[in-house]
Amino acid sequence: MPSSAALLAAGVLISQQPLPYAERLEQRELSAITGVVIHCTETPDLSSARELGEQIHYPGSQTGNSGHFYIDLDGRIEQYVPLERVAHHVSGHNQATLGIELVNRGRWPDWLHSEHQEPTSPYPEVQIQALIKLLQALQQHLPELSWIAGHEQLDTRQVPASDDPALLVSRKRDPGPRFPWTKVRAAISLRNYPLNQ
Repeated sequence: MPSSAALLAAGVLISQQPLPYAERLEQRELSAITGVVIHCTETPDLSSARELGEQIHYPGSQTGNSGHFYIDLDGRIEQYVPLERVAHHVSGHNQATLGIELVNRGRWPDWLHSEHQEPTSPYPEVQIQALIKLLQALQQHLPELSWIAGHEQLDTRQVPASDDPALLVSRKRDPGPRFPWTKVRAAISLRNYPLNQ
């Protein structure tokens, strides 16, 4: 994986905070990473996102769901999963992607409530600038990295609403309508998903 020293040289300070099960996640070559997926934690803070990341969802491997990097509201970056490990962050696309989670309330705490589907929390400028620096550094150190997407673009499944199973809501809506895609895309050279557009 890109070393901490290499990312530091690119102006990105990353605190290594590996999840307890990180070394049990499937290994891969860095050349397998072609895409980056932007998420929001849909939690009120980084500590609650960490708690969710530590939960075991796959008894066979004793692993759970998380991104590789987490960016707090103040721009602080923590790495939970090494890039040479496959994190469970986006169904059907984990093998070839890395996940970046931005701390943001999203639809928290009523993620699937039919009347709570419009995220309203903004992304602070310092958080977005940290994301841009991280993306630029990753582009320098992952030669096959070529595209970027939001979680909601890759997981478009609909599920029953928690308040009314007769209604369907999006399973994932992150990073959501408040995410400044125009600013981020202007600062990097990754192609937009879907790749055929």
